[in-house]
Amino acid sequence: AICHASLVLETLPDIMKGRSMTAYIACKPGVEAIGANYVSEPTHVDNNFVSAHAWPDLPAFMREFIKLLKK
Repeated sequence: AICHASLVLETLPDIMKGRSMTAYIACKPGVEAIGANYVSEPTHVDNNFVSAHAWPDLPAFMREFIKLLKK
C-alpha cells in the first residue's frame, strides 16, 4: 500500500487491526481508527505487508516487495 491506499484498507478493519503500516501523514488518523499502528517511516514491512509513505518511496517499496516474493 502506498500513500493514500490506506483509505482502501480502512474498509478492512478486521484484517488491519493490530498490523503496522506507514501511509501519507494525512491518513494517520484513519490508519489508527481501524486499529492499525501508524509507523512514521518512508517504507515499512509488517510480515507479508509492505507499505510506503508516498510515490517517491516506490523504489524502496519495490525492493521490499520483491524480497517477500522471493521467500
